[in-house]
Amino acid sequence: MKVIVVKNAQEAGKVGAEIILNLVKENSKTVLGLATGSTPIPLYKEIISRTNSEKIDWSNVTTFNLDEYKGLTEKDDQSYVYFMRKQLFNHINIEKENTHLPSGLINSNHEAVKYDEKIKNHGGIDLQLLGLGINGHVGFNEPGTPFNSLTSIVNLTESTIEANARFFEKKSDVPTQAISMGLQSIMNAKKILLVATGKNKAEAVHYLINGPISEEWPCTVLLNHKDVTVIVDEEANSYKK
Repeated sequence: MKVIVVKNAQEAGKVGAEIILNLVKENSKTVLGLATGSTPIPLYKEIISRTNSEKIDWSNVTTFNLDEYKGLTEKDDQSYVYFMRKQLFNHINIEKENTHLPSGLINSNHEAVKYDEKIKNHGGIDLQLLGLGINGHVGFNEPGTPFNSLTSIVNLTESTIEANARFFEKKSDVPTQAISMGLQSIMNAKKILLVATGKNKAEAVHYLINGPISEEWPCTVLLNHKDVTVIVDEEANSYKK
């Protein structure tokens, strides 16, 4: 695991964008796994800026997002489809049909696991971008999720609902379930890039980097992956026992 410590969230975004853009420039048919939430926004802004200034071509890039809230359609302004279009897709020349997210209308794990088949049919994910939950979740894989899990319908913990409430008008509007890539789905990626910023992520970052590997901290599964880069800012790197 390679750990890069930067000053703040903006610097984390720049370093993360550099890694992703280098991959896109090297391989015009790159398959990227993408994430939502507040953490990757500076990274996406940097991608947009540099894509426009350097004329980087995204027309043959394919993307797969980690998750989607259960019950939300792409027209809902709190859906992750809406988020990705607003924060990235609408500002670069990526083809809409090359962007994939789990459907919020999936009603069974039999349907959900087809997402993994779709990723496999595209040759797998070359680089998976991850954020990090305060309880160590990656994607919406909450503590206790089996390490061999594939894409499925998951229940969100109270702490995750609380953390995501800031994006909604009121806490009761936050969905209690999501469709999420599983931990094995994430581990299948050839490379993983995790970005964590802010003091509230410090404890999770500590376990991510130091272990022990345990389903209690889902992020620790990444210690078993052969190619992981972690970018943290000074606050996220500040945990002291």
